[in-house]
Parts: sequence; structure tokens; C-alpha cells
Amino acid sequence: MTENVWSYQPTAGHLAGTDLTGYKVEATDGSIGKVDKHSDEVGDAYLVVDTGVWIFGKEVLLPASTVVKVDPEERKIFVDRTKEQIKAAPEFHRDKHLGDAGYRSELGTYYGTGAPFGGRPA
Repeated sequence: MTENVWSYQPTAGHLAGTDLTGYKVEATDGSIGKVDKHSDEVGDAYLVVDTGVWIFGKEVLLPASTVVKVDPEERKIFVDRTKEQIKAAPEFHRDKHLGDAGYRSELGTYYGTGAPFGGRPA
């Protein structure tokens, strides 16, 4: 388990500096959209995913720890959450939340050990 939700898991296969923009994102139960923006910053890594029509054109912010595999050949990223878990996460608004420490804390709690739906396995 990743102690910091804002860091990639060592087994995910993510290489710092890789441009993930445009990669498809797959939840455990299907596609959720494409990466629109991402950060590789140590301790502050995340993906902004454009969900398209799936949840009515909204974007979601996923902490890097949710990434279980990056497949550069297929240009896909696999995350360890269901579509419903991602849909139920605190709503993300790029203009308001990208630099908001309170939102990041709330999202970190949701996706970290205190997350609903059982959270991450211990």
C-alpha cells in the first residue's frame, strides 16, 4: 500500500517525465475517460481525467496512488477503483480545486485509508 496517496505505486510502471496526456483510463469495471492533465511532482502526483459523456463531461482528479499499471504501448492507465467509486468522489472543478489544499486533503482522505466503499486494502 502506498502511504502517500499523491505518489505512484512503485509497481505501476510509471516513469517520471512520461507525458500521459491522452492516455485512456480504465477503472476496474471499464473505461472512464482520457488523461487531460497530470503531475509527476514527488508527493503531489495526480491525473485529471476528462470523463466525456460518462459522467456528463465532468473531470475527475485521481491521486497517483490509484494507478496500478501504465501501459505505454496501448496508451492506457489502469486504476484500482470502480467507476462508481470515482463517480462518488468529491466533485472536481479545475479552476477552483487544483491549488486548493482543503480539497486535496478531502480527496486524499476519500482515496486513502479513510475512503468510503472499504477504501484501500490494509
